[in-house]
Amino acid sequence: MPLLLFALLWLPLAHADNRPAPEAATGWQNQPLVHADKAMVVTANPHASRAGRAMLARGGSAVDAMIAAQMVLTLVEPQSSGLGGGGFLVHWQQQERQLITLDGRETAPRQAPPDLFLDDQGQPLAFMDAVVGGRSVGTPGTVMLMWQAHQRFGTLPWRELFAPAITLALNGFEVSPRLAQSIAQHRDSLQRDPASRLYFFDKQGRPLAAGDRLANPELAALLTRLSIEGPSAFYAGKIAQLMIDKVQDAGGHLSLADLEQYRVQQRPALCFPYRQYKVCGMGPPGSGTLALGQIMGILSHFELSRLGPSSSEAWRLIADASRLAFADRARYVTDSDFVPVPVEGLLDADYLAERAQLLKNTERALPSVAPGTPKGHWPTAPDASPEFPSTTHISIIDADGNAVSLTSTIENAFGSRLMVQGILLNNELTDFAFEPEIKGVPVANRLQPGKRPRSSMSPTLVFDDKEQLLLVLGSPGGSSIIGYVLHTLVNLLDWGMDVREAVHQPHVLHRGNTLDMEPFGRNLALQAAMTALGHEVRTTELNSGLHLIMRTAEGLRGVADPRREGLALAAD
Repeated sequence: MPLLLFALLWLPLAHADNRPAPEAATGWQNQPLVHADKAMVVTANPHASRAGRAMLARGGSAVDAMIAAQMVLTLVEPQSSGLGGGGFLVHWQQQERQLITLDGRETAPRQAPPDLFLDDQGQPLAFMDAVVGGRSVGTPGTVMLMWQAHQRFGTLPWRELFAPAITLALNGFEVSPRLAQSIAQHRDSLQRDPASRLYFFDKQGRPLAAGDRLANPELAALLTRLSIEGPSAFYAGKIAQLMIDKVQDAGGHLSLADLEQYRVQQRPALCFPYRQYKVCGMGPPGSGTLALGQIMGILSHFELSRLGPSSSEAWRLIADASRLAFADRARYVTDSDFVPVPVEGLLDADYLAERAQLLKNTERALPSVAPGTPKGHWPTAPDASPEFPSTTHISIIDADGNAVSLTSTIENAFGSRLMVQGILLNNELTDFAFEPEIKGVPVANRLQPGKRPRSSMSPTLVFDDKEQLLLVLGSPGGSSIIGYVLHTLVNLLDWGMDVREAVHQPHVLHRGNTLDMEPFGRNLALQAAMTALGHEVRTTELNSGLHLIMRTAEGLRGVADPRREGLALAAD
């Protein structure tokens, strides 16, 4: 039965006077369950999946395949990620049995003031006024993240990894329906930068349409230099100066010192137990794995397997556990290099048992939620800064059993809309709180020079009770990422679905304002029940991009999300 399509609605925002739309949706395409013996790649675009598979076919590692895929995504999915942005990488080394997480998130320029997003009267800027232009651009991290990952885990020569993207950029590719719809949706803001206007519109000034052929020789030249010179071609010299000039001319603060001093951070993997499994991902400034740990820690006090996926009671518990975690996220989670984050306290078993008791004390939706008081917390004010869904996710397992879960982003669709040398620059600084303090109390996620903004990106690995890798997954979706990954894990680990069924289920998620539900399948019956339980329900498309690989006794099983244009490919 085809998906019932509804009009896109605005996401709930703290700064609601100029709300941007969610990333464009392009309908529903049923995705097959893909089988492989040992190696698989799943990305958001067929060109990128084929590039990754080509590297695996040459004997490359999961990291080699990831780099080739991300270079192609920079070209074919520019609205979502690219060299002008950043990302989180979770890597599993099978032979060494070692889990590594690398933080390639963007950083705030050293000269960016704390009141960057306040107007002359001290009021928060309208969101799109903050996004478009140089003010929102943070120091990009993707190039250095790719380089550091390759230095540690790559096996093929660095230069070979760029060949698919360079060839495609020179020869051109057909604009996909998703890219075409994104251009049309953001046509006004894209025309504010001359380079973006020239690239994304035809000679008559019309947005490029699906099927139009698009080449990017400037990107091909940049990729060629990167393939030969390494990251110095990006963080120093001509390209660096072009970025600095573009950003500063558009009112931003990026400097050569910011680029030269950028570093990828290796951080301890954040893992938590759920039932007999272990779930692992990125810690702060990532909020995703931490929120998942809280939600699933609360849910561990209930028998979801007995309730089942059509139970309104199960979804009441999931929704309110999510609300509690999002309340804590808004108050406490930020870049832990700058502000202490009470990670241990937030995941403490006794603390989560107390939060679970709130759900046991009622059979209806909680009338209100508030942050808890975990051990080690600092007095900070809550932050409801927006975080938008123009992001991508890559899941890969190579023939040696090494795995990559990478989520990368430029934040809002097309980032800052500033284009330099064929790439778009991010608008990640709008992931910081617009107001640095509230009533004299500092906001944890306030902007500080060199700081990384809080992110919901949740690249995830799951291990079974024998400590064997079981799942590789993640999704784009802004702050909705947490709910998308959560539902998939519950579908798989509690309700025993196969990977295809799990990803094709309708979403139900709560981020603290409304209960958002996709209007098809089991949700059609659940909607009235959730309303009766006291939730304010909103039906809308929830445009996840889940890319999932599961290891089974018979080999690998993988699938791409039917809501986007992704592709899972066996690479044996």
